[in-house]
Order: sequence, then C-alpha cells, then structure tokens
Amino acid sequence: MTSTTVPVIFDLDGTLVDPAGGITEGIASALRGLGLPVPGQDLLDAMIGPKLSDSLLNVANVPAEHLDEVVRLYREYYVAKGIAQSRLYPGIRGILESFAEAGRPVAVATQKPQRLARKVLAHHGIDGFFHGIHGSADDETAVEGVPLGKTQIIAAALRNLDTQHAIMVGDRAQDVSGAIANGLDCIGVVWGFAPDGELEEAGSVAVVSTGDELVAVIERLQAVHASAMSGVSNDGNV
Repeated sequence: MTSTTVPVIFDLDGTLVDPAGGITEGIASALRGLGLPVPGQDLLDAMIGPKLSDSLLNVANVPAEHLDEVVRLYREYYVAKGIAQSRLYPGIRGILESFAEAGRPVAVATQKPQRLARKVLAHHGIDGFFHGIHGSADDETAVEGVPLGKTQIIAAALRNLDTQHAIMVGDRAQDVSGAIANGLDCIGVVWGFAPDGELEEAGSVAVVSTGDELVAVIERLQAVHASAMSGVSNDGNV
C-alpha cells in the first residue's frame, strides 16, 4: 500500500449484501414464535442496519423481558435460512477484485455479530478480500458489558488497518455518524435501506446509486487526500 492508497471500510447489510428478506423474515418468525405483534414491512425494513436489540425494543416494541428470547429465535432462523436468502449487490464482487488488484485494503464494520458477519461473507466467497471483519459480540456488547456501537466498531477496523484515514461506505445514518465520529468521510449508497434523505441529513460526503459512481467518488476522495498529504510533506516547517 502506498501512502496515498486510502483504505475503504464497508458496512455489510444494505451495502455489500442484500439480505433479501432473510433479516426481516427472521425477525417476523421470532416475534410470531412468541406470540408478539409483527410490524409492517416498512418498519421491518427500517430495522435492517441499526443494532438489533435497539430495533426490537424501539421499533417492534418487544417487551424487555422477551428480548433475549426473540434474539435467540432470530439467530436460529438467520443461520438456518436467512444467510442463504441473501445475495451480493450488483458490482460488489468486481469492486472488491479491482481494489485487491490495486492494493487497496478493505475492511468490514457491521453491527451484526462478528461471527455471523464472517459466515455471511464466506457464504458469498468474498471473506478473503477483507483485511479485517469487525462486528459486535454475540450478545451485542463489548468488553465488560460496555455497549458496542458503530463508532467503536469502525474504530476497531481503523486500528486493525493501522491507519487514521479511511473512507467509510454505508447505507444508514449510523454508518455516517460512526464515520464522522472517527474523523472519516462516509459515502452513502442508495441501494440499501435508508429512507429518502437520511444519508444526506446525516452528513454523507456523497450519495451514490451505482458501483461505478462509488468507485469514482472513492478515487476523487483519494486524490484530495493525496494532495493534502503532499502539501504537508512539502511544508518546510513540518
């Protein structure tokens, strides 16, 4: 990697992989299994991306005493059926191949439990492209029970990449806010699950609708970074 090759950190669901109903059907199945109300499809779609336990409590209104059991039933469904329902978004494999050829490091930062994230990426045969795959613990907590959010997961990806500068790519507001909290630009992708305007309001540096647009913006941001680094290097006072 050259000093101007900027790594890229990708979100997973809604960015690299289309869950294709595997997540929402898993949530619905878990809720039905406990006799709890199932939200409409729009609300189920809105639950893709944010921390699952938060979505279950705040969107699906799952009583706190049933939360652990709903999560358990959901995980059982997702491993048994949901992963197989997912598919790569068009162009993703080609982008990862081109980045590998160019020597651009890539990583994943997702709020999905890390072990599940690895299974999803392996299922699609793309896990080998990533320098690191970072997610939450199985119980969605970090060390000593401290809640693990997107900001901390992105920070872990940065540490593993051994860099302070990267570009984040995601489809929801928490991807953008987590990137900004780590001093990173975030490119939003419209093929995921964000409602209209969410990515722009969150502060995305750009919002793209195709893989070609995504690569073009990454290259433009890299050029800006290279120019800035050149300016620092040529400053005789530094």
